[in-house]
Amino acid sequence: MTSDDDGTGPDPRDALPTMVAVSGGVDSAVALMRLVEAGVPVQAMFMKNWEEDDRGGYCAAEADLADAERVCDRLGVPLHAVNCSDAYWDRVFVGFIRDLEAGMTPNPDVTCNREVKFTAFVEHAHRLGAARVATGHYARVEPTGAGGVRLLKGLDPLKDQSYFLHALDQSRLARAVFPIGGLPKSAVREMARRAGLAPHDKPDSTGLCFVGERRFAPFLARFVDPAPGPIETESGTRIGEHRGLAFFTIGQRRGLGIGARHDGEQAPWYVAAKDRERNALIVVQGHEHPALLSRRLRVRDMHWIAGAAPRLPLGCSAKIRYRQPDQPCTAVPAGDRDGDNLACDTRDDDTLDLYFDRPQWAAAPGQYAVLYDGDECLGGGVIESADGGPAS
Repeated sequence: MTSDDDGTGPDPRDALPTMVAVSGGVDSAVALMRLVEAGVPVQAMFMKNWEEDDRGGYCAAEADLADAERVCDRLGVPLHAVNCSDAYWDRVFVGFIRDLEAGMTPNPDVTCNREVKFTAFVEHAHRLGAARVATGHYARVEPTGAGGVRLLKGLDPLKDQSYFLHALDQSRLARAVFPIGGLPKSAVREMARRAGLAPHDKPDSTGLCFVGERRFAPFLARFVDPAPGPIETESGTRIGEHRGLAFFTIGQRRGLGIGARHDGEQAPWYVAAKDRERNALIVVQGHEHPALLSRRLRVRDMHWIAGAAPRLPLGCSAKIRYRQPDQPCTAVPAGDRDGDNLACDTRDDDTLDLYFDRPQWAAAPGQYAVLYDGDECLGGGVIESADGGPAS
């Protein structure tokens, strides 16, 4: 926040306020506090992105807003409230349900960051005169020296959220500020406690992005029609019935309603595949069953944070789920098994094959594979298939 486009002087945006997204949680509270302490002109905004429709009188958004108000009152920061529920429904939730019904395992948090937190929120912030936006994400942004920015992991490996931010482009990241990206979570809570900020001991949110903490299957059943079908072994033996493929994901163990068979092993059952044509859920026994392991993933809709694809092959690492340790792999053009075109420039190709040094467990189509070079997040794409099999 110290230089303009050519790097020769102060950035005029520094005189304009930074809009901080406050959620009522400890991370956004400390992000706001750090900017206040640094003398940055700030305002705060609370987003309501889901219309509460549960019975019983409790509204999570109202409780979170009350926590955000207490934080802003204590820090002397003006607080705005905006309802982005239409944007969330249209740009995130509709696609989430569509992908579930198609048999995939989508991750709405990635789309939410791109379409709501760093688009709809930014639009509201700009209308209120803000030049930048700040959030409580555990990530870092660093100038490249060539007019661009890099997205880096948060320094706390257990809280790093760059995985969820990989779909942001240069224009979004250039306006983003992550005040707690260089802190461990323990330090964030201690800062909040010492400052007397109300949410210092508030539990971390683990629910669906903006929908909140609730039992997932009953909630999902309100939007996805039930479609019962058989649960089968790899050999086609029927051993149970599922309530709908949308309610299950690859690698799932609990909630299958099947136990050890009297004529089989005692190992637990795991979802290995979804046969959409027959509406069948395919299960296998044992955590390390070969059907759950993949050395190659096909990844589509690649987004490169730098704005263009690098030359391939690319030696890098990847995560196929949040908090997974980095997995060494090689990215090649899709379908280039024999290496005939490994030196080609694939800037117009958004589909890759990732070959991993070690087999990956329970790769789920619809989830994201996010690529890294050390601490730098390069971008990512949607897992389409594993080991050449059809997308589930």
